[in-house]
Amino acid sequence: MTVPSAAGRRAVVIGVGNEFRRDDGAGPEVVARLRGQAPEAADLLVSDGEPARMIEAWDGAALVIVVDAVRTEPAVPGRLHRLVLDQATAGPPGSVSSHGFGLGDTIGLALALDRMPGRLIVHAVEAGDVGQGTGLTPAVAAVIDTLAAAVLRDLASPAR
Repeated sequence: MTVPSAAGRRAVVIGVGNEFRRDDGAGPEVVARLRGQAPEAADLLVSDGEPARMIEAWDGAALVIVVDAVRTEPAVPGRLHRLVLDQATAGPPGSVSSHGFGLGDTIGLALALDRMPGRLIVHAVEAGDVGQGTGLTPAVAAVIDTLAAAVLRDLASPAR
């Protein structure tokens, strides 16, 4: 992941995932859909979710939007979630990412290092399959445009 200079950045969108693990590719797919639609002041990045790289990616941004696939029990593939953390109220959520570590680990580290963004919005989609292979399952693929539209709304109105 290449991280632009923090100077002048208003917002960063980070699609977390691996396109070679089926629904885990939802975050990168949303970032791909946003290219050419997101405001020019927003950086669009793809990450594997490693905490230090995530913190580096959002360093200096007032608004960070993370898009990720999550595993839940019971799973409802394609169900969408939105979580908003303001710097003053941030506390690590539980580990729910489809990766071996969760966003909660990243938030906990960022809090300890005093490197949280002013506002963090997490958009998550419940995954049906994170096994080896390419292509999203039909349930997740069906909500990618809705998820991208939700990110665009947050970029246009970050206080929401």
